[in-house]
Amino acid sequence: MAKANPLQEQLLKAGLVKKSKVAEVAREQAKARHGKSGTAPSEIELEAQRVRAEKAERDRAIEAERKAAARVTELRAQARQIIRDKKVPRTGESEYRFTADGAIRTLLVNEDLRRKLASGALVIANGGDGYELLPRPAADKVRERDASLIVLDHGQEADVDVAVPTSEDDAYYAQFQVPDDLVW
Repeated sequence: MAKANPLQEQLLKAGLVKKSKVAEVAREQAKARHGKSGTAPSEIELEAQRVRAEKAERDRAIEAERKAAARVTELRAQARQIIRDKKVPRTGESEYRFTADGAIRTLLVNEDLRRKLASGALVIANGGDGYELLPRPAADKVRERDASLIVLDHGQEADVDVAVPTSEDDAYYAQFQVPDDLVW
């Protein structure tokens, strides 16, 4: 117990204060003398804490962006690996044309592969150095990881609405359907 001053001793003898209250006040006075009191932090310390908190928040945001970019890269690599592993060997001399990246591309296929492409059983995917044919299950796995690698998929339901004819000629030609497997 810290040493009480004479006034505290007199108040204690007179019965005006309790012994525990005297001890508590003595401890607080001792702390104040030794500089151990819980003084409020200065403005400089508050500013330093604020700067540290801002830096930590920026670091967390940068790390989250870095992790997201790494995840996208990882998923794209997985999709390319699936394309390499599951591609269907192309055989045949018949040309199958499709559009990709704003240009008309050509693959050589046989009649069986052409029918499977038209029905949606096969899908054309961008394999990086060329275009590859994939079976539907593998194409679904690629689409989950990176949908931009799927170039042509006739089995996927089209979100495009049928255009409303705007003139008499359009109305007339709307009755003629163009087949999906039209050879150019």
